[in-house]
Amino acid sequence: MEAIKWIQFLAGSTLLVLGLIIFLIEMVGVYRFKYVLNRMHAAAMGDTLGIGCCLLGLIVIKGFCFTSLKLLLVIIFLWFSSPVSSHLIARLEVTTDEQPQKHYKRLHLGKKVD
Repeated sequence: MEAIKWIQFLAGSTLLVLGLIIFLIEMVGVYRFKYVLNRMHAAAMGDTLGIGCCLLGLIVIKGFCFTSLKLLLVIIFLWFSSPVSSHLIARLEVTTDEQPQKHYKRLHLGKKVD
């Protein structure tokens, strides 16, 4: 019984550390990229995956109980809401950009249009 608790603790801790590493990579991406849509993509993907790993680690450490069910529902809610909100913010940025020629290349049937 004691060995199972240690394995459970090590698996949960590994997921927590993996989530923190993903958050660290996300922060590097946010500070390194220059354009706002690239930064937002790094932040949205890092948040979704990092929070998912951290909460899964907490579920594994806690064991399967009602608290784990609530954490799983939080993961599901964040996996649906984060991409939708970042997509809406990205569409707002594209429609309100004052200098689109600086950031975008226009393509017409696979060929670049100048």
